[in-house]
Amino acid sequence: MHHPGPPRFTAVGDAVELAPRDPSPEETYRWRVTDRPDGSEATVGDAPVVHLAPDVPGIYRVELDAPDGTHRQTVRAFPDVRTETEFRVGADEVDVDSDDVDSVSVIGPFNDFTMGLTRPTFDGEAWTVPVSLPPGDHDAIFAFDDGFDSYANTSVTVDGPGRPRLRLDGTREGEEVVVTATADAAPDGDDPAVEFFLDGRDGLREEDAAVDGDELRLPLSALSESETTRLHAVPVAERHGLSDTLELSRDGDAVTFSRPADAPAWVEDATVYQIFVREFAGETVDTTFEEISRRIPYLEHLGVDTLWLTPVCASPTHHGYHVTDLFDTADDLGTRAEFESLVSDLHDAGIRVLFDLVINHTSRDHPAYQLHEAGVPGYEDLYERVPDSHDTSDIDWSADGTPGVYFNWWMIPNLNYDSLRVREWMLDVVDEWAPLVDGFRCDVAWGVPHGFWKEVRERVKADDSEFLLLDETVPRRPEFRENEFDLHYDTDLYFALRDVGTGEKSAAAVFDALDASERLGYPDDAVHMRYVENHDEDRYLDECGADALRAAVATTFTLPGTPLIYYGQERGVTEQRGTMRWHDGDADLTDFHRRLVSLRRAEPALRRGTVERVDCSVGGDDDGDRDRDDDDGDAADESRVAAYERTTAEDRLLVVVNFGSEAATVSFDDGETAALADATDLLSGTDVGTDEGVRVADAVVLRLD
Repeated sequence: MHHPGPPRFTAVGDAVELAPRDPSPEETYRWRVTDRPDGSEATVGDAPVVHLAPDVPGIYRVELDAPDGTHRQTVRAFPDVRTETEFRVGADEVDVDSDDVDSVSVIGPFNDFTMGLTRPTFDGEAWTVPVSLPPGDHDAIFAFDDGFDSYANTSVTVDGPGRPRLRLDGTREGEEVVVTATADAAPDGDDPAVEFFLDGRDGLREEDAAVDGDELRLPLSALSESETTRLHAVPVAERHGLSDTLELSRDGDAVTFSRPADAPAWVEDATVYQIFVREFAGETVDTTFEEISRRIPYLEHLGVDTLWLTPVCASPTHHGYHVTDLFDTADDLGTRAEFESLVSDLHDAGIRVLFDLVINHTSRDHPAYQLHEAGVPGYEDLYERVPDSHDTSDIDWSADGTPGVYFNWWMIPNLNYDSLRVREWMLDVVDEWAPLVDGFRCDVAWGVPHGFWKEVRERVKADDSEFLLLDETVPRRPEFRENEFDLHYDTDLYFALRDVGTGEKSAAAVFDALDASERLGYPDDAVHMRYVENHDEDRYLDECGADALRAAVATTFTLPGTPLIYYGQERGVTEQRGTMRWHDGDADLTDFHRRLVSLRRAEPALRRGTVERVDCSVGGDDDGDRDRDDDDGDAADESRVAAYERTTAEDRLLVVVNFGSEAATVSFDDGETAALADATDLLSGTDVGTDEGVRVADAVVLRLD
């Protein structure tokens, strides 16, 4: 079916990409706008993939003529909430001579990190560039002479509320079905209204639905017994929030309700282990699928249950993200059959496998790109082309214009998702690997259109509802939660843990990072990946030290979400993509990780409990330093300690983490200190309670009565 999918939600100033699903490049597709708000002049082109740019708030109706009929889709555009502001970098803030600067590119999430697109002006004292940005914190990089030999980071905060949130649930009441929207205001925001929307793919009619505030009612007879009925809703206050979807299935008088945007239940219980594949086997052994399989007992020993492999497809690079064949494995790693054998062995060990899906770009040495640059018919529209004015390379490109890239990634040109050939090609890639693995970690997810990800989600979930989709959106972009991804990079916690580890912020920054999810509009049931490092980041141990590392890792394992261990993190590897330390690794650090994995699995409150900050006071440990070997009585730094309670209906746990170099005696208010005088740490199995408080070297987890 070529129907373009569910209703789409945007704001004035943000275009929506619309495309037929499961496209046939040889067929004809034509779009038209059939209804638009008064005063709007928005239209669409005559290409198969179009971009609707709403210019007036309201509802837009579009139709797609496709080989299988005419399909209708709704686009709801909300008011533009952006504010005019500017990014600024002073000449005295950078180590460059302004007289020697010929050009500057300003890049950031606001322009998808596109070099040459945004140029600042220089007034003799500072470089500035005007931008329109929504409420929130925004970062930018000023790349001098369009490179990264000299650059400056800057940020700006736009005042305004966060985004409201909403959840849909359904019940059967007699001969009616009732769908209820529970809407929550954003922090410092007004109470939201609720807007309901039907799905153009279903037979449900507008007159069948009776809406009263946050409730929608349908007669049971309006539901099809042969097809799923989908309902959508959006919370609206000063700005709109993420939509939610409820699916209704009828079997006679029975109605079942499901929430297709939610992650599989297993994800919240998972512990992900990421392997940078070519450095995992050791110093003298080349990593292959077979060699990884021989080390599965180590993964079982750690207790991890999900393995993310960096790209295994053919690539000329060590890291594998410059793919030259999306349908086959790299020769140095092994054959396709050997990869399938590895997956089978991992499954036998109870370990799920995440495949690193790289579909934003290919290698410049992919045959398709080479033929594209050479002007071979049939390849001309496979890659993005941008005006020569965006070219910040020193390359004399063969084809007209410049390949679209992010940052200065000239070796990996972006694919052109306005091309039906590309969409068909990438859907074939999805179909090739999805049946073999348990999920995709999607590289540069923010570079691929939302509509395509929505199609991918429905495609893979149709065959396997437990299939996982993990987004790489850096920084976080909550729109990818709308029927697209199950698990989201938590860059807020990542940066907070770095800042705490380096001493730039107090341990309380952890709580600010948790609050960020609510401000951004993520629903409570969104699942976030908590991590301290990965293949794109410097090692935490190298940047922040061993003392802070243990506290940071403990934080990722004792907050809600899915913790990630990056290979070697637990062995003391200090190089970003360094060789796994087998013979000389840190055994104590490995055991610390293993105990965290085990404890999290054993304690439901660490996986699903609520989080509440606990006020505490900190004194020097009477045992002195972190290892408690001396009795020097040095005072611990209170700003390096955070405490929080994890609570379920059945249990209460207290977590205390200490990022400092000195062990601390931590006391609490309301008589809690006395109650913990005989407390045993669930993580280490040792007694840590005293009359003065709880002794914390790096992290403790305590059961509360």
